[in-house]
Amino acid sequence: MVSDKVIIKNPTGLHLRPAGLFCKTAMQFGSKITVHKRTRHEDVTANAKSVLSVLGACIKSGDEIEIVCEGSDEEQALQVMTQLVRDGLGE
Repeated sequence: MVSDKVIIKNPTGLHLRPAGLFCKTAMQFGSKITVHKRTRHEDVTANAKSVLSVLGACIKSGDEIEIVCEGSDEEQALQVMTQLVRDGLGE
């Protein structure tokens, strides 16, 4: 299992278009990929391969998320997913 924390840069957060790109990218890997977001009141976990799960996490601009990958291609998955977020999720 590997993980890394990244900050959401794009001004609109993970709304439908970037969430779709995020999930589409995650589905290319065999590893289980989850996203964790901590708030003052709760910890939110989302399945990175499910658009509804990612949208339900209400990830906004400036939020710090932790991407956790577990599986045979976890290292590559983590690298690609974190770079996608750092690049602004196509926006």
